This record gives sequence, structure tokens and C-alpha cells, in this order.
Amino acid sequence: MTPTGAPAMEIVTFLIDFILHIDKHLKEFVDAYGTLVYALLFLIVFVETGLVVMPFLPGDSLLFMVGTLAAADAMSLPLAIAILLVAAITGDQLNYSIGRYFGPKVFQWEDSRFFNRKAFDAAHAFYEKHGGVTIILARFMPFIRTFAPFVAGVAEMDRTKFTAYNVVGAVIWVVGLCVAGYLFGNIPFVQQHLSKIILAMIIVPGLIALYGGWRAARADKQAASAA
Repeated sequence: MTPTGAPAMEIVTFLIDFILHIDKHLKEFVDAYGTLVYALLFLIVFVETGLVVMPFLPGDSLLFMVGTLAAADAMSLPLAIAILLVAAITGDQLNYSIGRYFGPKVFQWEDSRFFNRKAFDAAHAFYEKHGGVTIILARFMPFIRTFAPFVAGVAEMDRTKFTAYNVVGAVIWVVGLCVAGYLFGNIPFVQQHLSKIILAMIIVPGLIALYGGWRAARADKQAASAA
């Protein structure tokens, strides 16, 4: 291992450990730093939803653990939900704005060999017709929730429509998972299998997303063959 490679591997190892054992690390952070945990929560969710280069940060499991810790009186559930909502909404808005601003500049529109006008028109039409559902459902899909608002911006989805569905999706996602953790996180069975539940919350939505993408690609291929 090279000297430059070792720190990189340490960071990757830490991130994997943090994601898979977020219950332990979040509790340790609360014990050590108290109310600073709210700043950490804001930062994680804002960066995960707002920066397309950081899709690997924990989302669903983090919200569930927030509810679990709140039920154990380690955190304030209303305050945590309020902060997470702001982070989730503003993160998606930033991601959308980045896509909307940089999309045309990156592709250079008609003059770039990387820009496909037909593909852009199709993406724009899709987001205008189905973008609302996509933005809401993407909240529950690791990786996809990071890219969906960016693509919506690149496809020039109407900003007012995007904002409305962004808020609705954030409320369902944040409140739903935090309350689920609050109600079920401290049940003995859940506590005993918490690491497996967290892993399932990462893998299952990802598999569903991959299956959906495979189905969509297969349908497009069949449509092209029929044409």
C-alpha cells in the first residue's frame, strides 16, 4: 500500500463502518458532544441530498436512528425533524439548481458531441409528466435521491413544480422514518437485529431501483425493436 493510498483506504473503511454501524456512532457522538449532533445531522443530510458527488452518505438509516435515540430521550424529536426537513429541502433545491445551471454549460447544447437533443427532450418531457412522483419516490432510494434532483435540473423541470414535490417528499421521508424509529427502534427484537435492519434499509431500496432501471431499459429496447 502506498503512503497516499493508505489514508484513502482509511477514509473508505471509516465510511463503511459509520454507515453500517450508525446506531453506535451516532449514540457516541450524542454522548460526547450533546446538542452538536443537530449540526451533524444537518450536514450529513444536506450534503447527501445537495451534492451529487456524495451519494454514499447514510440517509434512511440515519433518520431511523434519530427516532430511536429520541425515544430514549437522547434527542429532541421535534427539533431533529425540523432541522432534517430544512436540510433535506434545501439540499434538493441546491442539487436542482446545480443541474439547472451547469447542465447547459457542461453539454454546450447543440455544439457538443456529449449532448443528445433527443435524449434531453425525452428527459424534459418525462420530468414534466412524471417528475413529481420521481422526486418523492427517489427520497427512499439510496444514490437515486442524490441524482434525481440534479437530473431534474438538467432536464429543466419547472422549478415551482419541483419545489412543491421536493417539500412533500422531504416531509414524507423525514417524518416517516424518524417516527418509525421513535415507535419501533427500541423494541427488543429491533435492537437485537438493528445492524441487519440498517443493512436492509441500504440494500433493499437499491435493489428495487436497479430492478426498476432494468425494467425501463428493457421496455425501451423492446419499443425500439418494435419501431
